[in-house]
Amino acid sequence: MSRRVLALPAALLIAALSLSACGNDSGEKSSSDSGSSAGLSSVKITGDEGQAPEVKFDGKLDPSKTETEVITEGDGDEIASGDNVLTHVWIGNGFTQKQAFTTYDAGKPEVLNVSDDLSPAIKAGLEGQKVGSRVAVIAPPKDAFGEEGRPELGLGNQDSVLFVMDLVDKIATEPQGEEKPVAKWAPGITEDGAKVTALDFSKATEPGKNLLVTKTIKGDGAVVKKGQTLYVNYFGQTYKSDAAFDESYSTGAPASFPIGVGQVIKGWDDALVGQTVGSRMILAIPPELGYGTEGNKDAGIKGTDTLYFVVDILAAV
Repeated sequence: MSRRVLALPAALLIAALSLSACGNDSGEKSSSDSGSSAGLSSVKITGDEGQAPEVKFDGKLDPSKTETEVITEGDGDEIASGDNVLTHVWIGNGFTQKQAFTTYDAGKPEVLNVSDDLSPAIKAGLEGQKVGSRVAVIAPPKDAFGEEGRPELGLGNQDSVLFVMDLVDKIATEPQGEEKPVAKWAPGITEDGAKVTALDFSKATEPGKNLLVTKTIKGDGAVVKKGQTLYVNYFGQTYKSDAAFDESYSTGAPASFPIGVGQVIKGWDDALVGQTVGSRMILAIPPELGYGTEGNKDAGIKGTDTLYFVVDILAAV
């Protein structure tokens, strides 16, 4: 929950890297392929993992099908379908031979969920690979981003695409730890699997002026420290309202933000530092620790609203 609400870099990244609904969902040669074979062998990729790759093109890329190459193999766990993977991504336009997108400039990997929502080319660079690897993938236009391309990244529907990805780590997809009894003041949680879909205030007590925190699961991971980047799923709803004002479960990837340094509302900074990774928590945050007397009109939050959140702490790095 950012101070401005609804700022989800990971969700935006998923949208940018997803396959158009009109696209070809296989790695086979698409109908628009030219038959050329200028692929990964014509690209030189150097640099250390975790740092932006240095990419040198030997002319325009025009692959006939998706190619994948492990530049450096890691020694971590193998990545499977459904995993959340902390990933640095560099994308190049194979026609213009220019960078189109990178996560390296921000110095922080983002979370990609290995699913059919991703471009098949990106999924091919993740699934079956090992954590710690640097992987390169080159794909013809349809196999990269479908028939629409990604104009917002400067990638047309006739542009081949080069991906270089550092597979930093796997993180949990749901809370993990010891189940705990919930405090009597807390609302009930409605779930669809591990996803929170609603809060039930029928048996919750009236909100007070203090920050309240209770755990439904005490995580078995490391303690969250001030200044770390947290990766969480969350669901936010004001007291006795009918629907969420913000949530991350439906976006396909956790939200991420620095904790304890004023980048999120104070109630989150106060409540989440010192907790353990893997925890599921319920927070009741009074207005002064949320959005103050002005509230947040864009989110439908009034200056008198108490904010209730379910927060799953999935990773802290």
